[in-house]
Amino acid sequence: MNKQRIFEVLVTNICEVLPELDGHRFEPDDRLVELGADSVDRAEIITMVLEELSLNIPRVELSGVKNIGELTEVLYEKVQSV
Repeated sequence: MNKQRIFEVLVTNICEVLPELDGHRFEPDDRLVELGADSVDRAEIITMVLEELSLNIPRVELSGVKNIGELTEVLYEKVQSV
């Protein structure tokens, strides 16, 4: 799975949790909190993405990411190491 596909999975799940963002042009430097995702929304998005990517990693490993571009990078590295 490539980085673009992982980014698309993220965007799909963000829009499922936050339907008001449907049609938003997502950029790698977008931050979930700035898009209106509260802590519960962010946790739900991460859980859904990890399930879709068949990853079972501690959420703490994702705590340092600043935006969805960095999240894509971390998830890509995790997918490659499985």
